[in-house]
Amino acid sequence: MDSKKLTLADLKPGESARITAVNVNGVARHRLMDFGFRCGEQVTMVRSAPLSDPIAYKLRGAYVSLRRAEANLIEVDTAQ
Repeated sequence: MDSKKLTLADLKPGESARITAVNVNGVARHRLMDFGFRCGEQVTMVRSAPLSDPIAYKLRGAYVSLRRAEANLIEVDTAQ
C-alpha cells in the first residue's frame, strides 16, 4: 500500500475525489472553507492552466481555481 497521501493536485482532468483533510491554518484555511473545501465534500478536477498553475475544480456546483501549492495541502480519497 502506498503511504503517500493523495492531494487535489494529484487528480487528473475529470477525476473526482472526496476531501479527507485540509492541512492549512489561519486566514488561508478560512478562505478555503468559505469556498467549500471541507472534509467530506466531493470535488472534481476540471483542468489546469498551460503551465499547470492554477488548477480549476468543480465543487458544490461552482468552479474554483487554486494554486498548485494550495491544492497540495488538501488531502483526498478517490475510493467511492
